[in-house]
Amino acid sequence: MIKTLFLHPPTFEGFDGGAGSRYQARREIRSFWYPTWLAQPAALVEGSRLIDAPPARMGLAAVLREARDFELCIMHTSTPSFGADVKVAQALKDAYPRLKIGFVGAKVAVQPEETLKQAGSIDFVARNEFDFTIKEVAEGRDWAAVDGISYRRADGTIVHNKERAVLEDMDQLPFVTEVYQRDLRIERYFIGYLMHPYLSLYTGRGCKSRCTFCLWPQTVGGHRYRVRSPSHVAAEIRLARSYFPKVREFFFDDDTFTDNLPRAEAIARELGRMGIIWSCNAKANVPRETLKVLRDNGLRLLLVGYESGNQQILHNIKKGMRIEVAKKFTKDCHDLGIRIHGTFILGLPGETKETIEETIRFAMEVNPHTLQVSLAAPYPGTFLYRQAVENGWLDAEHAELVDGHGIQIAPLHYPHLSHSEIFDSVETFYRRFYFRAPKIAAIVSEMVRSPHMMQRRLREGLEFFQFLRERHRAAA
Repeated sequence: MIKTLFLHPPTFEGFDGGAGSRYQARREIRSFWYPTWLAQPAALVEGSRLIDAPPARMGLAAVLREARDFELCIMHTSTPSFGADVKVAQALKDAYPRLKIGFVGAKVAVQPEETLKQAGSIDFVARNEFDFTIKEVAEGRDWAAVDGISYRRADGTIVHNKERAVLEDMDQLPFVTEVYQRDLRIERYFIGYLMHPYLSLYTGRGCKSRCTFCLWPQTVGGHRYRVRSPSHVAAEIRLARSYFPKVREFFFDDDTFTDNLPRAEAIARELGRMGIIWSCNAKANVPRETLKVLRDNGLRLLLVGYESGNQQILHNIKKGMRIEVAKKFTKDCHDLGIRIHGTFILGLPGETKETIEETIRFAMEVNPHTLQVSLAAPYPGTFLYRQAVENGWLDAEHAELVDGHGIQIAPLHYPHLSHSEIFDSVETFYRRFYFRAPKIAAIVSEMVRSPHMMQRRLREGLEFFQFLRERHRAAA
């Protein structure tokens, strides 16, 4: 095996745009997801090492020191972080000219030619699912024989090899927790709505839904939910618990863990026998009977993408969700004691001042325990991106998704709704949701019951206000 370094490079301070994150920007409250997409091929490459620079607070100088003994470096990139990631790649190439550098991630999956033309420091990119692609490169195979890569020949010409076959038997993948145990410190990973320390992993890839804005199913994962067997998942959880006895909660980061309800129930029962507390991504349409099975077997929280409280906008983005169904689902979760972290997006096609107000009122009505409000982000490779360019909602030449500090900006605009109006509505949303008597009372009650929770919420509040100040500076 070629000695291989897997690197999530340093970018913006506090930027959580790594391989396990769908929110590629600085968050309102400091948080870091596990670099699962890098850990997976790292588990296939014997003798490799994974460096996750942002949560480890490693700057470029430290990364350069650690990279000196490696022959191959695989870096995960994203559209918002690409410019900063290229600078890291160039610094690595300047320091170690013989080091081969490959980029992976949704950005290069849809723009392999552009990526290689924009950065001479990048030797190749691995498109789409890249686990076994990287394994073959690390084995020293001739690049011409490796499916799924685009690379630059010695004469500068760019070659695109044929696509790699989609992985169907997900049980072929080794456990990422082996790499977590070897290379990461779990205490560095923190998500405000999950119990700390937590651990996240994938039990499957792909999503049946066709949401026009969602990056991963349209670029890397696909629209078929390909899954690991319940016994395979249970075996990794048992191993993870032995490695990390302090973990308080496991999170399944599948796009939509509840896409396959019988399987979700089967995994839940395996976890229930182990006494595991767990959470997952879910669509707001899970039947009450299934919710009860999941709750009775350790489910604590669901991360739910509501997106909007306006039915027409949900139709516009092909969400495949009815408002009334989402309301019933949420009531069922409240009745059963299942917590919800709800996510919303402002600025989607069809958005107006009136629909923003409708969504804020909807969020206050369904009342998730916590929420996240994002700005519509048209990532290259998505239907939303093509739609926005065709309709003049997006200037493709100036389509930045974050500012120079990693804070998300509003790239979309409409004749009746400006960038600034969409941007400012995020703060309005947060203030009206959290600064109302019932929500404040619930937070205070939670803090009174637990000194640990009091410290956590106070810190989060300070971070949130700091984030708002930085957003104001960005807007100015």
